[in-house]
Amino acid sequence: MTHFAVAGFERHAVLRNTYALLSLTLLWSAGAALFGTTLGFSLFGFIALIVLGFLALFATLAFRNSGWGLVGIFAFTGIEGMSLGPVLQHYSHLANGPEIIALSAGLTGIIFLGLSGYVLTTKKDFSFLGGFLFSGLLALILLGLVAMFFPMPAMELAMAALGVLIFSGYILYDTSELLSGGETNYIVATLHLYLDILNLFLDLLRLISAVESDD
Repeated sequence: MTHFAVAGFERHAVLRNTYALLSLTLLWSAGAALFGTTLGFSLFGFIALIVLGFLALFATLAFRNSGWGLVGIFAFTGIEGMSLGPVLQHYSHLANGPEIIALSAGLTGIIFLGLSGYVLTTKKDFSFLGGFLFSGLLALILLGLVAMFFPMPAMELAMAALGVLIFSGYILYDTSELLSGGETNYIVATLHLYLDILNLFLDLLRLISAVESDD
């Protein structure tokens, strides 16, 4: 077997393992989110979840080359799902809240499958987006800090729209990295795509609810 054949086989294995693990973590996270909606989190409890989430994230990255990395990513996505529970509770109490959540989830799935499928089908290289996306992410974080002190509906809407664009771009970028062999660890690749999907969903929630409230 030639070197190129071996490399192609390994890339295919990483792709297969990534999408299999991504499917499992999304289902696990969705179940944890539904469970989280039944819990009443205090401020301390929510902060504790955030801290545990960071610890699980660091553990996943630290042990990404061993079976403990799988334990870490399921712990992380479970914690993220539970912390999503109060967010879903908030939106479910808005006018047309359940419809907004369902539409956001549906659009997230369509956008992910469309963009990721496009890269896998065309095999186009989107690595050039890396710098632009990182700059956009930094701008989004800075806008978020400003919004904490000077909340404005227009800024919230702009941030949500920018977030949808950035994380849609990251889906193209991370899928391209996975396909080209730029990312060879399926646990890390799964983590990247999971975070892309989660943040895209949250920004779609904000964007759609803001548009609905203006009607």
